[in-house]
Amino acid sequence: MLGAVGFMLFRRPGIGVLEITGFIGGGRRTEEQLRLLRSLEENRRYRAAVLDIDSPGGSASASEYLHNSIARVASQKPVVAFIRGVGASGAYMASCAATKTVAFPSAIVGSIGVISLRPVVHELLQRLGIKVAVAKSGHLKDMGAPYRESTPEEQEKEQALVQAFYERFLDLVAQGRRMERERVKELATGEIFIGTRAKELGLVDELGDMETALDLAAQLGKVKRRISYLRPRRSFRERFLFGFSDHLVGRVEEAVEDFLARRVFY
Repeated sequence: MLGAVGFMLFRRPGIGVLEITGFIGGGRRTEEQLRLLRSLEENRRYRAAVLDIDSPGGSASASEYLHNSIARVASQKPVVAFIRGVGASGAYMASCAATKTVAFPSAIVGSIGVISLRPVVHELLQRLGIKVAVAKSGHLKDMGAPYRESTPEEQEKEQALVQAFYERFLDLVAQGRRMERERVKELATGEIFIGTRAKELGLVDELGDMETALDLAAQLGKVKRRISYLRPRRSFRERFLFGFSDHLVGRVEEAVEDFLARRVFY
């Protein structure tokens, strides 16, 4: 009987809380966040959602994918984005898909812009006596390769690519914040703002803490403040090792990938 009562209590409607922290990339952390967003979208027990955000952004494509996933949840139920510490660049883009955004007064908000990074190591390779043999099908196939400098044509095309990502960023912010695109462009200098200033500029809706975000989610979802935290799944090995060694290996893999590849970041 107690088990049945416990099950009924567990099934009562409430608010799902999901943390979005750290670098947004193609690693397991982002994959788990996307999986949990799907759970928020599909589980009718969650009448509203709160996204606890503390992230500097990351990969352009992964950030927009996260934005789209949040938008799907927001199309089904209210979503409140709470910027706890940092909601910058791609993380800010993701927050724009929420129904409402709350920022802590001293949080870092904004950094609307795009940057393309790649290592250039041809001088190091020369010192080490390493040569790179290349066979390619088109003269731009190895554009952005780390073993040589970019040509003027490649630099021009890379800038055009950055501009295309930038225009996309402007569109999503303007749409999500219901702002004129030209106004967004005025703010899209890559600058960061403290939460209080972000509120004045219309980049967030309210100032407050997690309690503020939960109260707003309960109000929008017309549900009591029954809170469920959605956590990533961990394997037995991760639980046994407290996740430290596996997390460390994963971060090293991501760092090496980021170093060797040309990446575009929000």
